[in-house]
Amino acid sequence: MSKKEALELRDPNKTTKGLYHAWIERQNIPIVKEFFIPDLRRLELGWWERKGGYGAILNMLGTREVDDAYVCEIPSGGKLKPDKHLYEEMIFVVSGKGQTTVWNSQGGSETFTWSRGALFAPPLNTRYQHENLDPKEPARFLAVTNAPVILSIFNSEDLVFHCDYRFSDRYDGAPGYFSKPPEFVGGRIWKTNFVGDVYTQKLIEWERRGKKFGSSHFYLSGNVMVAHITELPVGIYAKAHRHGPGAHVVTLMGEGYSLVWEEGKEKQRFDWTEGSILVPPEGWFHQHFNLGKEPLRQLALRWNTERHWVLGRSWKLDTDLKDGGDQIGYADEEPSIRKTFEEELRKRGIASAMDPV
Repeated sequence: MSKKEALELRDPNKTTKGLYHAWIERQNIPIVKEFFIPDLRRLELGWWERKGGYGAILNMLGTREVDDAYVCEIPSGGKLKPDKHLYEEMIFVVSGKGQTTVWNSQGGSETFTWSRGALFAPPLNTRYQHENLDPKEPARFLAVTNAPVILSIFNSEDLVFHCDYRFSDRYDGAPGYFSKPPEFVGGRIWKTNFVGDVYTQKLIEWERRGKKFGSSHFYLSGNVMVAHITELPVGIYAKAHRHGPGAHVVTLMGEGYSLVWEEGKEKQRFDWTEGSILVPPEGWFHQHFNLGKEPLRQLALRWNTERHWVLGRSWKLDTDLKDGGDQIGYADEEPSIRKTFEEELRKRGIASAMDPV
């Protein structure tokens, strides 16, 4: 594996720290600046006074600071402090069980429960509080936010954390907000405010990325940011593709590896299992390989949707390079890619399910 320094994307124009960097440093918790984290469940955390729990901030090298993430742990039987902010946040429950209460300045309030595998987003600029309902075990979650952009644009902590504006088009305080059934809006896209279990969530077949490939996208709580789940069956790998920055890819179940590379440069391999997280840099090809005896399922938390395209160019993820897109067809990839994959499968006694090219 290449050294971290070879993967870090540096901006020579940045000579001073902006508000976002000053703010995260004042949190006095670990700040992780890596390309890949092997296991979120075992990530070292520090006491986070602002939250009232334990935490670490993730400034993954592939984000180009269009978003960030943090891991937070709620002590057994404990509550985090109430929070409110003008940046979006998507939450994936890594372990434990608990409940969250959301309310706004007009009096609307709702409490809902969650457990391992839940995915949700507090509506923008509402006040919310997380509580651990297990008296013996901590609860841990991953949150992906667009705080770097929002803090940098407004350059005001007071505005970002104390603004009273009510986004009533996202949350109006009406009851049942987090218990509404998901609305299917076409393609692979669902509009919802709460996904109960990403491990068992039903997916839609999408073979443009690979044989029997499954995928579903989720618009959460009216956010501009989006989440999607993908699944690869046993003995299959996905087509290489590239897109914009900031997609935090979490392995939910399965084992295997990813190849990541900038066009024309050396490929990097990252071996992962449940709990791993990887953020491919903007425009870098990446390709996921299932080496396990069960389907590989991954969750991506990111910018840009068909409904809200905010950052950078529009990528043609369903179209092969030879046709002007940003995906490499199986017939066009280097032969060594499939050869290595099938050798790895044989070591594990697993048959390849790939079609001949």
